Amino acid sequence: MPRLQALLWDVDGTLAETERDGHRVAWNAAFETLGVPWRWSEARYGELLFINGGRERLLHDMQGQPQAPTNEAERNALASRLHVLKNQRYTAIVAARHIPLRPGVASMMADCRLAELPMAIATTTSRGNVDALMEAHFGPGWESGFAAVMCAEEAPAKKPNPQVYLLTLARLGLAANEVLAIEDSAPGVGACLAAGVPVVVARSVYFSQFDATGALAVGPGLHDRSRWQHPLGQPGTTAATPSAERVDLELLCQWHASLLVQTQTDTLNPV
Repeated sequence: MPRLQALLWDVDGTLAETERDGHRVAWNAAFETLGVPWRWSEARYGELLFINGGRERLLHDMQGQPQAPTNEAERNALASRLHVLKNQRYTAIVAARHIPLRPGVASMMADCRLAELPMAIATTTSRGNVDALMEAHFGPGWESGFAAVMCAEEAPAKKPNPQVYLLTLARLGLAANEVLAIEDSAPGVGACLAAGVPVVVARSVYFSQFDATGALAVGPGLHDRSRWQHPLGQPGTTAATPSAERVDLELLCQWHASLLVQTQTDTLNPV
């Protein structure tokens, strides 16, 4: 039976609350720089996150902004200028370490390094945004700690399209049931399920309520083990560990193994 061979990380919302505290703030700074007469509140940005892709959600929002250019070519040109400025501002925000990693993320990564379990980044955000966040927290050589780093440049199809996960599996040379992904959003879960990749959901601020059916386990964050729900077993039924207050690698491996057992049982005993 395959055992866990790699842990795959989403970035925005999963590693850090980058959407609320980074991208939204950076967009508003770009609007101010170019004299664009609107700003995105936390609530409005949460609504826009159901449009995948930063430039795409800006163009969507422009359609309802009476002060936006009415000509499509002018809207596209303005969106391109704003997107460049936004990315520059986002990089500055992250470099200043204004966006901490979510609790439990650094500890889980340390677990993987100690166990010599490969990790990969599987995101459809840009390489520049990933570099900015990871370098701020792990230094300029951060990429050497990952067996694969797949970003929008390699996988332009946005989640829930499974492209980024299929490419990550190919880069790692692993089957879908040999890995486990950590996601925070419905598009991320959809991408995993479409690729056949088991996924656990660490809900983020903007994706705290979505239907995560199909996920292996769901919880509020890796730091709080007690509030996770695992469909194939109850939280707390696993053996205690020195870090039992958080979701650790041992627990992830147990969840992954239970999924494989359930899959094998379903295969041997079809309905």
